[in-house]
Amino acid sequence: MVDWSDEGIVLAARPHGEGSAVAILLTRGHGRHAGLVRGAFSGRARGLYQPGNRVTAEWRARLAEHLGNYTCELAHGHAAAVLDDPLKLAGLTAACAVAEASLPEREPHPRVHDGLAALLDAMANPELGDTWVAAYVVWEVGVLADLGYGLDLAACAVTGSQEDLAYVSPRSGRAVSVAAGEAYRDRLLPLPRFLIGRGGGDPDDLFRGLALSGFFLERHVFATHGREPPPARTRFVERFARDATISGGGSSS
Repeated sequence: MVDWSDEGIVLAARPHGEGSAVAILLTRGHGRHAGLVRGAFSGRARGLYQPGNRVTAEWRARLAEHLGNYTCELAHGHAAAVLDDPLKLAGLTAACAVAEASLPEREPHPRVHDGLAALLDAMANPELGDTWVAAYVVWEVGVLADLGYGLDLAACAVTGSQEDLAYVSPRSGRAVSVAAGEAYRDRLLPLPRFLIGRGGGDPDDLFRGLALSGFFLERHVFATHGREPPPARTRFVERFARDATISGGGSSS
């Protein structure tokens, strides 16, 4: 018998048989990990396995390679907290879908887990307003870094200068300054100011951030495995564009 306990975030729960579900959690120490939950949609468990909920989980199986069984307790009901906010609900659903689609199974990524937990906390804090969208972009950039595709936004790839950074090279993921990139601006991606500490993130800047992280997720993570970006992420970006006043900045994957 193999068993462990861990903290986790529900990414998805899919019906399996009569009254059961296969729950997929992002656990801190065991990565993206699935398990069977019996009676997942009835009694005390009703509402527990909603995407975004943080849980304490126990997993048990006869052999390590088996699907195994989950027993979970709710630690924080993030799903219910954003239910009345369509944009936050879309963002929560998108983040869970990105985590499920991008992370290898049973490979620990504690920084991605902790970043998602921080994002969920930011969504739940009404005093932060829409700055949680910036936290969402920062989390996706962190996912890229943890998977080995980190962006280098500290200095211009051409001149080495840390001043007037305005673009990102789609090939290298490195920042480019205004002077070095102006002649090639149509081939470069706009650099969101909030990612380099130069602003809090107005709607245009946030939209550029979603476009930037979406571009590199699609290129390095999804396309390499022959997959499209999760539809939930596309819907989130579209809703953000509708809800905010976007004057430009391109489109996101």
